[in-house]
Amino acid sequence: MREGKTLPQRSFTEKNNVRAEKVRSQKGGVVMPAVSVRFARHDDLNGLLQLYKHLYPDDPELTADHRLIGLWNDILDDRWMKVTVVEQDGEPVSSCVISIAKNLTRIARPYGLIENVVTHAEHRQKGYARMALHKAVEFAKDRNCYKVMLMTGSKSGGVHAFYEKCGFEKGIKTGFIMRAGLE
Repeated sequence: MREGKTLPQRSFTEKNNVRAEKVRSQKGGVVMPAVSVRFARHDDLNGLLQLYKHLYPDDPELTADHRLIGLWNDILDDRWMKVTVVEQDGEPVSSCVISIAKNLTRIARPYGLIENVVTHAEHRQKGYARMALHKAVEFAKDRNCYKVMLMTGSKSGGVHAFYEKCGFEKGIKTGFIMRAGLE
């Protein structure tokens, strides 16, 4: 290396992306599971429906009928929306959804909204939700978003602290929800 030159430092997100790449390693004689983070594919529908039971356990069971498959295809084809999937050994264990909204303020830069952050109950506290969130935030950055907002229905201080550790700030804006009368 030439004098005066230094290697670029990796950002927090880059370090997490390195961690997120599919790796199978051996640590202390224990084989670590293969974990990867990516955007959803067509064949993820059933696995995500099972995973969402950990987010909304009281929701009615959805059947992958013609209507639902059509909706899933629309989601996958939407260039302004992505479903992130963290999989362990080929099974979805964590996910979130990011939608990008076009905008005429903030020099016409869009913004992102993250919802439906979920991790399978048996796989929590392993960094998987953080991986899903970082993948979603990278998607927003790639689309020149000026901000990313995250909505949660959780009242848990631990969940809020987790989101803050991921870089989200609480209390900047106030969210209000009006139900569409469909429930």
